[in-house]
Amino acid sequence: MRLTAEQMRSLPCFFSQIPDPRRTQGRRHRLSTVLGIAAGAVLCGMRGYKAIADGAQSLGQKSRERFGCRREQGHYVVPSESILRNVLIRVTPADLDRALQCWNERYGAGDESLAIDGKTMCNALDEQGQRTHVMSVVGQQSKICYTQKKWAPCP
Repeated sequence: MRLTAEQMRSLPCFFSQIPDPRRTQGRRHRLSTVLGIAAGAVLCGMRGYKAIADGAQSLGQKSRERFGCRREQGHYVVPSESILRNVLIRVTPADLDRALQCWNERYGAGDESLAIDGKTMCNALDEQGQRTHVMSVVGQQSKICYTQKKWAPCP
């Protein structure tokens, strides 16, 4: 998928109501900008923290401005891989899911069929020490993820 200028500008707006889990000290990028860039990268087919960070680094100055990146010495700066990873690990999944569903309602393409997929996340344990599983619903034609939920297998 290729994002339009309007979609780039709108993505951070959908994340603006999510509480920032980071400490105030040392924040260099707005949470909505970090999440907007990450979501945009995933919508464009990038998978994994490294690919998302590489996608962010490859954004031109105009795209960085559209995502709401901060200016430093006359250039728009994108978050690093470690910032993207730390934010995505810490943000509440339900808040993220709600924001993405709202964005998808506005911009999502119609799909004739959906696919349900499950993944076990590496190095992610829940409160009981069990490995975290995520179930996703993806449109077959648009390849857009409509929803993603944490899932616990039956004992």
